[in-house]
Amino acid sequence: MLFRRLERALGLILAVALALPTPPAHGREAVRVLVQSSPLAGSQYYAASALWSQIRIGDRLTLVREADNRHDRNAVRVDWNGHQLGYVPRAENRAVARALDAGERLDARVSKLRQDANPWRRVEFEVFLLL
Repeated sequence: MLFRRLERALGLILAVALALPTPPAHGREAVRVLVQSSPLAGSQYYAASALWSQIRIGDRLTLVREADNRHDRNAVRVDWNGHQLGYVPRAENRAVARALDAGERLDARVSKLRQDANPWRRVEFEVFLLL
């Protein structure tokens, strides 16, 4: 249910974005619309632990589409400075995967860092649509 609502919301935002005139490239920042806030999935299997002391709230993350991922056709990898940290959670990755496949400009940032025994609570990130 939540997934469908997120997917519809992202679809609506994308439709509005496509209807807006393209802003001039010079001297004007893109408008950022928050479309998703998620925990980082799989961080215990990748570089998050080794890089923990270097990662900061607000750091930019790179979303990498893995359409050929054998475990999940909607997989979206989350990288920090060229190091894989984990994935967008499977339950929340469909809308992000579709946006990336459509060539939409997305921006992701670290939003929360916690010292927690539960790896699903250690790193949270936000995904923004750039208009």
